[in-house]
Amino acid sequence: MTLVALARNPVPSGAIAGLCQGFDGAPLRYARWTETTGRNRGTVVVVPGRSEFIEKYFETVADLRRRGFSVAIMDLRGQGGSKRMLDNPLKGHVRHFREYDYDLALFMKEVVIPNMPAPYLALGHSLGGHILMRTAGLTQCPFERIIVTGPMLQIAREQLGMPLAVARALTEIVAGVGLGHLFPPGVDKRPPTAAPFETNQLTSNRERYVRAQAVLDAAPELALGAPTIGWMRAAFRSCAVIAALDFPASIKVPVLMAAAGRDTIVSTPVIEDFAPRLKLGTLALIGPSKHEILQESDDIRGRFWASFDAYVEAIRAAA
Repeated sequence: MTLVALARNPVPSGAIAGLCQGFDGAPLRYARWTETTGRNRGTVVVVPGRSEFIEKYFETVADLRRRGFSVAIMDLRGQGGSKRMLDNPLKGHVRHFREYDYDLALFMKEVVIPNMPAPYLALGHSLGGHILMRTAGLTQCPFERIIVTGPMLQIAREQLGMPLAVARALTEIVAGVGLGHLFPPGVDKRPPTAAPFETNQLTSNRERYVRAQAVLDAAPELALGAPTIGWMRAAFRSCAVIAALDFPASIKVPVLMAAAGRDTIVSTPVIEDFAPRLKLGTLALIGPSKHEILQESDDIRGRFWASFDAYVEAIRAAA
């Protein structure tokens, strides 16, 4: 299994890439790297957002390795180089978010724990952050600490075009009659990075936005379009679980939540309300950032990494 290399986005040295099996046998693409400093601070497992792919995180992989961490990352089912769930490869689809949970658990068991050094940390963006919050609530969470950027605790109103309760009801009805495989009516079916930079909702940094577009130009098979109605129903149901008043109390793992002040993909106010209810939670609000904090300008990324470093060092000192 190969990784796509571009002059402006080279594969970090020493990559080991392959396929592992999802809970149902679906082939899922992954890659892993050892740290580069000799400090061996453990392993960070990166969980991407919806529609993302391993190549988009090469810069982040390098940032983590320079900090003494080994890194492992997997394309989520239905996107990137992993198996697509429907005949139309542009449709982002799962039946239930438990599928992500099971895949991550197997990835840890079959790839990460046998090959990568402990302790295990996790870094997740958007959908990846949502998956990690679900994992954090498990009795046996495999991670000693979790960092999430723009976690999808609730989809932003700007994405729905209607009140949340109405959107939830409609997806339940339509998916309930067997039409969950369809795109929602009127939705832009193209990959998120198909939009011109000037109108994109992901980042204010042109260079990193164009870099992601270049990867998809070189490897269009990595692209993913809009989510299906079935995916939306699964997302609404899972967001409702996390929104339950007793859910934060179930999380025993220290969590750093980085929220973007200019986010129109997920709801930053919901993140701001959720973080103080965590027993071991820290919130970093990065006001100038759009949704993809790790794909933003150097200044914004620098703010995130300063929060990351302080958080990791504080937890290590306490331990």
